[in-house]
Amino acid sequence: MKKRRLISLAILFALLYIGVNCQASTKEKDMITIVLDPGHGGKDFGAVENGAKEKEINLAVAKKLRRLIEKGLKGKVDVVMTRTTDVYLTLQQRADIANDADGDLFMSIHVNSVDKKSPGRQTVKGSSVYVLGLHKDQDNMKVAMRENSVIELESDYKEKYSGFDPSKDESYIIFEMAQKRNLGESIRVASDAQNALVNRAGRANRGVRQAGFWVLWATSMPAVLVELDFICNPQSVKYMTSEEGEDELAESLFISIKKFVERRN
Repeated sequence: MKKRRLISLAILFALLYIGVNCQASTKEKDMITIVLDPGHGGKDFGAVENGAKEKEINLAVAKKLRRLIEKGLKGKVDVVMTRTTDVYLTLQQRADIANDADGDLFMSIHVNSVDKKSPGRQTVKGSSVYVLGLHKDQDNMKVAMRENSVIELESDYKEKYSGFDPSKDESYIIFEMAQKRNLGESIRVASDAQNALVNRAGRANRGVRQAGFWVLWATSMPAVLVELDFICNPQSVKYMTSEEGEDELAESLFISIKKFVERRN
């Protein structure tokens, strides 16, 4: 019975996913639309460590990235931000904003962390960029579960997300059935962003990874989720909250977006 319910849930989500993608506009656009998603916000603080809040780091970098895009790609790109202030948005609202804007690329910006019981949590470091896919290892699964867990702030999340439980492995069967038409471009953007975070911002290289993030699944365009560095590492926090760090992180992500626009043109 349990297996049958899981299969039914997977089919439901597959149909919903196809429906979202079918809504994508086929019209010719003069401008490329980039959707920037500063993760967390409002009552959803994200990770909080070493005197810093993830939601604030995400927003600061996203705002600087927006300015770089508007200046460096003027006349070529429209920038849409899911939030510009400290407000709470659900994962589905973020995806809806991107889809309603007929976005060409969705970039969600986050900061990483590890469980407080993990050894070496104050020395773990480095950036990673995720695309939608199957969990290749347990670390990827933990990151996806942590980011997806924000739906639990919604009182009716079980009904709204059709029974999806971010803490249970079996819920992630839905991502096995996701269409992969955007995966190739997502991987190219993720690779460019990761290379720039390493070479421009000097972050340790934790690579491009695949995992089941709801917000990537629910968007109808190439999409990546960036983990800038680890908030549980005091040195990484010092960098990410500095003016220089914010600038370099934003510049790194801008490099990947510029390359995406060049490919589209």
